[in-house]
Formats: sequence, structure tokens, C-alpha cells
Amino acid sequence: MRRRVHVLAAAVLVALVGGCGIRTTSVPVDAGAAPSRVPCSVTDDGTTGAAAQGVPVRVFLVCGSQLEAVDRRSPLPEEKAGGDPVRTAGGLLAQLLAEPSESEREAGFTTEVRGPLTVGGGHRGDPAGTLRLSRQPEDLAPTALSQLVCTFAESSAGAGGHTVLLGGPGAYPPKRYRCTAELRERPDTTPPTAPPTAPTPIPTPS
Repeated sequence: MRRRVHVLAAAVLVALVGGCGIRTTSVPVDAGAAPSRVPCSVTDDGTTGAAAQGVPVRVFLVCGSQLEAVDRRSPLPEEKAGGDPVRTAGGLLAQLLAEPSESEREAGFTTEVRGPLTVGGGHRGDPAGTLRLSRQPEDLAPTALSQLVCTFAESSAGAGGHTVLLGGPGAYPPKRYRCTAELRERPDTTPPTAPPTAPTPIPTPS
């Protein structure tokens, strides 16, 4: 009699579990990646006090594995549109070398540009507008170089057309690096290049 009761109880339990619509499985369910909570945007320029009175500049930082433009204010009054490109590039480099502000960190921004690193003008024989780094560009981490390329190219230190003429301390000729939408999406890739100078047009016979 007791055995019959136990069998009936087990049958009732199985029926209840099946009626709940819950199916057990040994296969893990992939619900997809968790939604990112990184906003990649800041409501201020990360500066306070006297620095807030500086000149507006724009740098490219890393956020969510991409490059995103961040507006800041430089304390150097010499950095202004139409000013010395080398001085402008030096101020932008200083911004990239600096640690992100608290609000930028909270928004998910980081920088891969590491010192020691300086920037100066071109060598004799370089195309006009050339910038020379204290390290060969190819020796930098790809993401750090992408930050430099896009920050310089999108400023008055650039060579026009979203490009920058960039070289290193040695005798190697500079390269014209491009800041493209693809590079901003994949900054860990090598920045694309173009000829340092535009080809001279061939005159048409009269």
C-alpha cells in the first residue's frame, strides 16, 4: 500500500513540473552580450578653474574600443585657429598624454598615448606642414598612433583633407596619415596613408 502511495505521489510531482512549462536543459543558453552601460559622452570639458578659460580644443580618446571626439579647453592661449601648427600639435599631444578627467573616466574614456613623447616641426626638405615625433610613428601602439593621427588631422595642425604629415626623429620621410571613419571604428588597426604630396598635374597641350 505504501509503495502505491509513493508511486502516485511521484506521478503527481512529474505532472506538476511539466505543467509549469519549465524545461530542463544541459545546453547553456546564449542570451547575447550584456548591453554596454558606457555612455561615451561627457557633459563638460573636464576642466575647472583658470583652465576653463583656455582655448577650446578637440582630442580623440578611446571609448568602447572606438575613437570618440572629446571637447576640452587648453590652458595655453597660443593654441588658436590659424596659429603655429607645431605649438598647436604640442598642446594637443599634452592633452592626449594627460590622464582623462573624472567625468571622462566615468563616461568610459581612456588614452593609449604614453610618454615620453614630444612633437616638433619637420626636417629640411620635408613637405610644408610636416610634424616630427620624438619616436617613429610605426613604433607606437596602433591605437595610440590612431589617436594622434585623428587629433592632429582634425585640427589646425593637420595637412587638410582629414590628414596629417607625420614622421619620426630619423631620416625616414614623413607619411600622410588619414583619419577615416573606419579608423575611428577600429583604432587598433594601422592608420591608412597617402602620398606625402599631391602629384603635380600634367599640363595639357595648348
